[in-house]
Amino acid sequence: MTERLLIRGADLVDHDGRRRGWLLLESGAVIGSGDGPEPAADRVIDAAGRVVTPGFVDLHNHGGAGIAFDDEADPTAALAFHRSHGTTRQLLSLVSAPIDALERSLSRIAALTRADPLVLGAHLEGPFLADARRGAHDPASLRNPDPDAVSRLLAAGDGALRMVTLAPERDGSAQAQERLQQGGVAVAVGHTDAGYDDARAAFDRGATILTHAFNAMRQIEHRAPGPVIAAVDAGAVLELILDGIHVHPSVAGAAFRMAPGRLALVTDAMSAAGRPDGPYTLGGLDVVVAHGSARLAGTSTLAGSVLTQDVALRQAIEHAGVDPVHAVTALTATPARALGRPDLGSFRTGARADVLVLADDWSPTVVIAEGRVLTPFP
Repeated sequence: MTERLLIRGADLVDHDGRRRGWLLLESGAVIGSGDGPEPAADRVIDAAGRVVTPGFVDLHNHGGAGIAFDDEADPTAALAFHRSHGTTRQLLSLVSAPIDALERSLSRIAALTRADPLVLGAHLEGPFLADARRGAHDPASLRNPDPDAVSRLLAAGDGALRMVTLAPERDGSAQAQERLQQGGVAVAVGHTDAGYDDARAAFDRGATILTHAFNAMRQIEHRAPGPVIAAVDAGAVLELILDGIHVHPSVAGAAFRMAPGRLALVTDAMSAAGRPDGPYTLGGLDVVVAHGSARLAGTSTLAGSVLTQDVALRQAIEHAGVDPVHAVTALTATPARALGRPDLGSFRTGARADVLVLADDWSPTVVIAEGRVLTPFP
């Protein structure tokens, strides 16, 4: 027997705007909303005027709670940690590694994707990246995207490889991009030394995402606009790591104005998310986390983040001056759309029942995924 769950008195915020009312969930889906008489339900959550949003969708997340998704360790704790902060659906991101190691990781993620609908699949952030813009990726693992490597990775993903970041200037990237897109994979431009023209050519070939805009790429110059402006002009989705470290809040606000409806707030979280400062590893490289900033040991190079998506929402609204509707959209409908999942990140009838009840500081007090309450009732 299915259970009807009613959320009442809510300040509903999604990509369609902000309104007061109720939300009705059944069989893992949204079956109605409104501001009139409340329908009957088996269980009720009284949101008491609190903001209620769709669950967050993270396109770029390497781990948390001491666990990296590249590892063979059980990822349950990492997934639970991010879910407790509102991320109800996510890709599992892998850093650059030898092809055989990536094949093993992709096979594990493919099995997890089949078992857990909240896992959307895998994101390969490499190994097809520019050495000059490698960031915290092991230079020994970087390579050109030759046809054999691409075919092996697609086969290992078994339909669960959903996104690949590549540098379009690498030899063979155009052919690899075509093969990946034919395989249903979203191609992202990132970790690239490409200028505007090469980046724009990749978007014109069908790339749809810019990996962590402004980071690990050329910056905007008035005669050399670079990949960020190429993504803006091409209508791509721009990832943004909004932790107050990777991108200045004023630049983040400008990005929201430049590409309305096309910002996706991601975490790029590493295993240290949710853990104390100290030494960690990322893709075999030593990382030190201090004062909430993860950097390659002995350098100033950022190595992912310890960000959660509820903190990104707070940063967007309170520090970047982004309207709450636009900020919520950047955590919900926009990343869902980038993966071809319009059934996520929305309160429209038929959408999946991923719902957050937020406290005054924008952190979730109730997390619902696929219609199931993951946190205790308040």
